[in-house]
Amino acid sequence: MKKSSSITTFDEHLEKRYGKAGEEGRMAFEAKAKAFAIGELIKEERRLSKMTQEQLAIKTGTKKSFISRIENGKSDIQLSTLFRILELGLDKKISLTIE
Repeated sequence: MKKSSSITTFDEHLEKRYGKAGEEGRMAFEAKAKAFAIGELIKEERRLSKMTQEQLAIKTGTKKSFISRIENGKSDIQLSTLFRILELGLDKKISLTIE
C-alpha cells in the first residue's frame, strides 16, 4: 500500500517531537508515559477496590497527596512503594516482564 505524503505515523510523530528511540529526549518521554500508565493502573485498581485515595494512603503508610501525585503521573515511584501500594494496599500481585 502506498503511503500518502500527508499522513504521519505515530512512530514518525514521536521521532519528530522527542527524537529516535534510545535518544535522551525520547527516553524521558517514554519514562513519563510509563509513569502515567502506572498511575492510571493504580487509580483503576483503587476504584475497583472501592477505596478512596485517603483509605489507600492509610493502608500503605503514605499520604493522600502522594497517592494523588502517583495516580496523576507526577511522581517517580520506587519499586518498593509500587509493591506496597498494589500488594499490601490493593491485594494485587505484581508480575514483571522484561523484553
